[in-house]
Amino acid sequence: MTRLDTDAAAEAARILNRIETEHGVDEEFARRVEKHFPRLHALFGRLYGDRPDAAEQLAAVIAEAAASWRARSLELRARDRLRDEDPRWFLSERMLGGVCYVDRYAGTLQGVREQIPYFQELGLTYLHLMPLFDSPEGNNDGGYAVSSYRKVDERLGTMADLAALAADLRLAGISLVVDFIFNHTSDEHEWARKAVAGEPGYEDFYLIFPDREMPDAYEQTTREIFPDDHAGSFIQLPDGRWIWSTFYHFQWDLNYANPAVFRGMAGEMLFLANQGVEVLRMDAVAFIWKRLGTTCESLPEAHLLLQAFNAVLRMAAPSLLFKSEAIVHPDEVIQYISPEECQLSYNPLQMALTWEALATRDATLLQQALDTRHALPDGTSWVNYVRSHDDIGWTFADEDAAQHGVDGFAHRRFLNDFFVKGAAGSFARGVPFQENPKTGDARVTGTTASLAGIESGDAGGEDRVVLAHAIAMSTGGMPLLYLGDEVGQLNDYTYRQNQSEAGDSRWVHRPHRPDGLYAQRNDPSTPAGRLYARLTKLIAARKATPEFGGNALIPFHCPHPGVLGYQRPGAEPWEERVLVLANVGDDPVFIDPLTLSGFERHAVDILSGAAVDLDDGVFLGAHRFTWLRVDPLW
Repeated sequence: MTRLDTDAAAEAARILNRIETEHGVDEEFARRVEKHFPRLHALFGRLYGDRPDAAEQLAAVIAEAAASWRARSLELRARDRLRDEDPRWFLSERMLGGVCYVDRYAGTLQGVREQIPYFQELGLTYLHLMPLFDSPEGNNDGGYAVSSYRKVDERLGTMADLAALAADLRLAGISLVVDFIFNHTSDEHEWARKAVAGEPGYEDFYLIFPDREMPDAYEQTTREIFPDDHAGSFIQLPDGRWIWSTFYHFQWDLNYANPAVFRGMAGEMLFLANQGVEVLRMDAVAFIWKRLGTTCESLPEAHLLLQAFNAVLRMAAPSLLFKSEAIVHPDEVIQYISPEECQLSYNPLQMALTWEALATRDATLLQQALDTRHALPDGTSWVNYVRSHDDIGWTFADEDAAQHGVDGFAHRRFLNDFFVKGAAGSFARGVPFQENPKTGDARVTGTTASLAGIESGDAGGEDRVVLAHAIAMSTGGMPLLYLGDEVGQLNDYTYRQNQSEAGDSRWVHRPHRPDGLYAQRNDPSTPAGRLYARLTKLIAARKATPEFGGNALIPFHCPHPGVLGYQRPGAEPWEERVLVLANVGDDPVFIDPLTLSGFERHAVDILSGAAVDLDDGVFLGAHRFTWLRVDPLW
């Protein structure tokens, strides 16, 4: 028996009665607690059942949720009810995400508000603003070292500015997304200062050890994430103690084995939800639970924690969604995705293998991933992206590659050489990130245009940019554009002259807003104009194609290793569907009529509206694709 082995319904009633006596509880909140408390109670029992303070902390979490609900605006409560009526809203073919840094793209939050007309022109329905909270001066991992979750970086504006931006975006049909960095805080966070000082109630918020005995034991099985910054998983404090620091030395991992940490972070999530944030990008989800003798990555408790946070938000901010960021083995990525955990997830495998296919001119591994690793639970969605603010890691599974005679280690070395060292046949201009001489591991940085060949002047560069985005927009899930890529922004090498950025090559692909390129976006004589016209045409076609909603995908194989194929079905299996064919190679390909003989001969090119006779076959130029509306033969 654990300390939480009580009847969940009775416990919920007791907690609600106490809250109602002190503050009052409205019927809607009470119904949500009745629905979701049993799940939270069970999860708390599994996580904290043996802790003497478990019941007290659980009651405090519900009290925090009740206070948050009381403070939630009528407009946001109306949004909650709207999402209840349409819980699959984020699966629509009309969804299109954009991501940017506030300071680099628009200067301030007010500057972002001034860009809303452009976001509408582009077709955005989802805007992800990179970390914008108070952080240490100088190197702060691009804002991923948070000193306060309730204070915006004063150079960007205020929390009131963020709430006002969220309201304006809602009116424009755009959902606001922010990063929630919850594996760690900065070493300047109030909790961190109190923990180091040994202040009662905070001494157990982080994992601090008096000597190297426990750090050495943990590091027998953990891996180095940023070897250029520090060895192992711990850094030494000035007083000689050691604190867990998975990433940079100024980012200290929270101790989620302490339920007070859970309560504290749940409160921060609820606060942001009440500012109008609609999606939280849950950063580094794989690392949030530690256990001696393991890698301390993707442990079962990490999932229980996310599910418990999910249950809390369903009570007091039910329209808010979680998006997982787990750059781990594909088998582990999928484990974070469910309506009860993270409804959205980045699709790092598809992203990495899109670049792999372009480098090798062979779609085999990408086709395999779509065939076997694309399906998701109902009510969830991939977020498909061509590149992000982060590096590209080659996250494919070695066992998958081995099925096609590919050695995973050697292939990763080839890809790194291709994208950053000018290997034979390379069109790319990438920069290495975190090369580890002990393991040979490295990752790749660079903007889409620079990696695809535009910077190098390769004739296929523009086509590769469009092709990569066409795949992201049509495989199933929500496509996400790194803003600036739609006009072909290139690498920015000036980061090397900035002391706070020079040690992190990812700044090469985080340029400031390319105003000159945006000014050219309607000029078809420029690369920016051509890319913008082609990509906005893709966006408009996607929004007008219901089959591109949701995640359902049916493989379609062609007898050409350079051609990727798949079908996006309609609501019923006998209805029209969309056939996607994409040539990642440098040479044109002819898809013969026999390969297409499972469809009626009459098809329509979605992008051009032209009729296509499949009995004539389909010709695909180098780095070209087609979206065909077809009728299956039954």
